[in-house]
Amino acid sequence: MALIVTAMSFALRTAAVESWHNDFLLSYEQVGVINGAALWGFTVAMVFGGPLCDTLGMRRIMGLATLGHVVGILLTIFAWNYWSLFAGSLIFGIANGSVEAAANPLIATIFPGDRTTKLNHFHAWFPGGIVIGGLTAFALGKLGLGWKAQFATMLIPLAIYAAMFAGQSFPRTERVEHGVSTKSMWLACFNPLFLLMVGCMLFTAATEFGAQNWIPTILSNAGVSGILVLVWITGLMWAGRQFAGVFVHRVSPPGMLVLSAVLSALGLYSMSHTTGMMLFAAATLFALGVCFFWPTMLGTVSERFPKTGALGLAIMGGAGMLSASFIVPLVGRWFDKAIAVRVPAGQTETALKAAAPGSDLATQWTQIQASAGLESLGKLVVIPSILAVVFLGLFLLWRNKPAPKIEAGATS
Repeated sequence: MALIVTAMSFALRTAAVESWHNDFLLSYEQVGVINGAALWGFTVAMVFGGPLCDTLGMRRIMGLATLGHVVGILLTIFAWNYWSLFAGSLIFGIANGSVEAAANPLIATIFPGDRTTKLNHFHAWFPGGIVIGGLTAFALGKLGLGWKAQFATMLIPLAIYAAMFAGQSFPRTERVEHGVSTKSMWLACFNPLFLLMVGCMLFTAATEFGAQNWIPTILSNAGVSGILVLVWITGLMWAGRQFAGVFVHRVSPPGMLVLSAVLSALGLYSMSHTTGMMLFAAATLFALGVCFFWPTMLGTVSERFPKTGALGLAIMGGAGMLSASFIVPLVGRWFDKAIAVRVPAGQTETALKAAAPGSDLATQWTQIQASAGLESLGKLVVIPSILAVVFLGLFLLWRNKPAPKIEAGATS
């Protein structure tokens, strides 16, 4: 339930891009910065909240998440300018990060023998929540209810998860339970292979969020409903993560990462070179690629570097959202520039936007946006292509090496 609130916000923010662009007279890059604030707010919460799980406890971190979600939703709904939208996104992002800062080590602690599978099950509700948010945006939009009403719907699952967590007892984190010292935890985080995984997390998150945050806006000009494509992608991701155990036990987490990178690259390339209903086929490839990235990265780190504990998971999650906070406005900048170079001499972007629906100028504007947007998505292909090579190397390195175990009372 807590992750559904987090995920609904991603769908509703992407659906609100065009409205914020017009209502607050913002550029696409500025809207990207606003949505990016939710991502690096997530990073701040992960980096500070993860280690605090050991001292403050996971209950207090979840309490912070609840409060931040309430404030973030209300501030966004009643926003009056760029900076109030920015602040609402930032606070909501801190709440989102607090959810993961508490939940990831909680799951690793409860299911030490099956972390990757259980983290995939938990993170299935990130795409699941995006499906809920996307369908909410689509349905309420058809009813004439705008983005403010759509954002208010998040108060429902928020109230449910707050009630569900009330009175629950939380265990101590796995690191504390096994007596691994804080010094050992920090030293484990300087392992070169762990740092390489952090670098890979930057790229996996950029692949996933760089595309997903712009798909509703970009693909809506390419002959399909962009929000429904996003729902299709995240629906497939939900299904894939629910059955992750089958793949984990047959392919291994590093093998899953290799396959994910290859399919992500093929999906992005296909989306950037097609229009109309074939975009759903290209989006399917992309969905199968990014499906396992986030939870499998967390599961692999938890299994291969168990002494990094909650801090390691926080660094990974924080790195992922930090990367996303940079890539989202960067894609927006690419989009703005690609549009600018396509506007014919003697015309202006403002005039094209104001053209009457169905007119030649309106059709021309749609074509310009579609071409510019697909080109921007295509620039992301290089990222998963690099990942495929790195993950193949890790797969070969770890192929015959069992994951290490934490012994009770370990201090080094």
